[in-house]
Amino acid sequence: MQGTLEVLILRTLIFGPEHGQGIARAIQQTSDDELLVEHGALYPALQRLEAKGWIAAKWGTSANNRRARFYTLTKTGRAQLLRETTKWRRLAAAMARVLGPEPERG
Repeated sequence: MQGTLEVLILRTLIFGPEHGQGIARAIQQTSDDELLVEHGALYPALQRLEAKGWIAAKWGTSANNRRARFYTLTKTGRAQLLRETTKWRRLAAAMARVLGPEPERG
């Protein structure tokens, strides 16, 4: 769904600065390997978030001693994350109501 990746990125950055690969890995690990972020989607999303002022980026050195851009959540990004989290929780609750309980297997 539109905006899904953006909110996942914002949520990941709540824990501190991270480079692109680290963001993708954190989303994958946190979702128990259900959500895999493709590089072709990740970097355009990071550029969009930076253009909106929701994240900031600066160059640094990764754990494996490579040059990488590290992204941080801005004050505006934190406010947006709160709005998006509220929206997604309402949507998830509505979906759960529509889907109803798991059918019994038999």
